[in-house]
Parts: sequence; C-alpha cells; structure tokens
Amino acid sequence: MEFISEPTFAVLVAFIIFVALLYKTAKKGISASLDAKIEEIRSEVDEAQKLREEAQATLAAYQRQQRDAIEEIETLLGRAQSEADAHRAEAERALETVLKRQEQQAQEKIAQAEATALREIRDQAIDVAISATSNLLAEKLSGDAGDALISQSIRDLPGRLH
Repeated sequence: MEFISEPTFAVLVAFIIFVALLYKTAKKGISASLDAKIEEIRSEVDEAQKLREEAQATLAAYQRQQRDAIEEIETLLGRAQSEADAHRAEAERALETVLKRQEQQAQEKIAQAEATALREIRDQAIDVAISATSNLLAEKLSGDAGDALISQSIRDLPGRLH
C-alpha cells in the first residue's frame, strides 16, 4: 500500500472528507431553504385556492342575484301587463257608458223635439180650428143670439181641444 503514504492520497482523502462535510452541512441548509420555498409555494397555492373559491362563491352570488332580478322584472312586467289590461277594460267600460249616456241624451232631445213639434202642430191646429169655426159660425149665425153662442163656443173650445 504504497499509495497511502503519498501526499496526493492524503490530499485526496482530505478533499473527500471536506466535500462530505461540506455536502452534509450544505444539504441541511439547502434542504431547509427548499423546504421553506416549498412551504411558501404551498401557502401561495392554498391562498390562490381560497381566492378561487371566494371568486366562485361571489360569481354564484351574482348569478343568483341576476336570476332573482330577472324573475322580479318578469313579475313586474306581468303585473304591469295585467294592470294595463285592467285599465284598458275599465276605459272601454267607461267609454261604453259615456256613449250610452250620450245616445240616451240624444234620444231624449229627439223625444223633446218631437213633443215640442207635436204641441206646436196641435196648437196651430187648434188655432186654425178655432179660427175656421169662428169664421163658419160668424157666417151662419148672425144677430145677438148668434153672437152670444159664438162667444160662448169660442171660450169653451180651447178647453175641449187641449
């Protein structure tokens, strides 16, 4: 074993021991550094996962609010449509009532006009009959007895014709 006594061998052994000690010491430091980095990354991944879950919950909440808003809008539209239909029906009934009232008023005016026309015609007919009777009696009756009879008949005639 001659190579053991050589200084190169001793340097080699010392170098190997140095590298082994350096590796063992460095391994603890590197391992601790890597473990810290892994823990940091794991923490960031957990935080990202929490943020993702929060974002999904927020998205679900907004979607739910949107559905609720759409349902509310549809309900409001339905209510507005039914109210509009009710107002239209009420307006139609009111218009029909007004038209019937106007028709009735027109018929009453026509009836009044007819009654007025009949009264005027009857009055004219009475006046003509009185005048004709008066003229006829004046021609047929003469003297005091005729005058008295004519006067009495003329006085009684309006009461009998009306």
